[in-house]
Formats: sequence, structure tokens, C-alpha cells
Amino acid sequence: MNLKNSIKSFAALILILILGSCDRDRNTTGWQYFDDMAQSPAYETYSPNPNFADGKTMRNPVEGTIPLGYEPYLYEKNDTDRVEAGVALVNPYESNAKNLERGKQVYAIYCTTCHGDQGDGKGFLYTSKKYPFPPASLLSDKIRNNPEGEIYHVISVGFGVMPQHGSQIRPEDRWKVAMYIKEVLHKQ
Repeated sequence: MNLKNSIKSFAALILILILGSCDRDRNTTGWQYFDDMAQSPAYETYSPNPNFADGKTMRNPVEGTIPLGYEPYLYEKNDTDRVEAGVALVNPYESNAKNLERGKQVYAIYCTTCHGDQGDGKGFLYTSKKYPFPPASLLSDKIRNNPEGEIYHVISVGFGVMPQHGSQIRPEDRWKVAMYIKEVLHKQ
């Protein structure tokens, strides 16, 4: 008999806990057993935060940190760095049909509107008179004599009125475009 009463008491306790944790109001979740899981103690990104002297929650990264997958580019948009990059930077990719095809694809996406399909500087933006400055002909002797590292640099940070494309084109694709310019366009 004692065991029967214990089972009934235990079942009643379970029933009370189950029914007690339910709420008929659809706007609340019922009882909260662990408040810190239901109500986060964390601060939202742009909310004020009394824990820091400046009162801001969002913090700047630690000085000198580099985001994962990001390669810092140490050269700037000037003639000295352009020449230096041409000497120091060497294309790490092998010249093969696959890499040249990828270079051609990226060139078609980013370069043809200004430099043209043939690299002669007669792209649609210039020939349609939508852009007043003539783009450089990639077939000129000046560009033919540039090393791939210099072409990579110009794609990365720009040159003259040409804007930088380093934020749009991955480093490996920039190298493949430089390879395509040197090995396909220059040999036409």
C-alpha cells in the first residue's frame, strides 16, 4: 500500500508540474525555469553599454588583427609601389589552359567594358561615349613590357582614373587575369 501511495503522489506531483508550467495565454511562453536562457544578459550591437568608458557595445577589432581569409596588400596606388610590386610579386599559378580560361572569364566580367574584348581600349563604355577618358590599350608596348606583378598591382589598387578592383576580384583571379593579358591578349 505504501508503494501505491508513493506512485500516486509522484504522479500527482508530475501532473501539477506539467499543468503548472502551461499557460493558456498565447503571448507568453509559460514558466521560465532558467531566466538567463529566456532573457539574454548580452547587450545588442548598437545599444548603450555601461561596462565600457565610451558607453558603446560594438568594439573595434584589436589593432593589427587580420580577418580570416583576408590577404593584406602592402602596396599603395602610386608609381613607386607599382614598379616595386612588378619586381617583387610573382604569379604563383601555373600557366595552363584551365587558369587561362578562368582569366578570360574574369576579364570578360570586369575588364571588357572599358578595355574591350581584344584589350585595345575600345570597350563599350568608351565607344558609346558614356565614359569620356580613353582606357589604356593593353596591347601597347608599355603594357606588353610590364611584368605580371605590375598588372596584378594595377588590378588590385587601380592606376590613374582606373578604379581598384581588389575588393571585387579574389587574389587568385587577379593573377589569372594578369596571366591572360600577358599570354593571350599580347600574343594576338
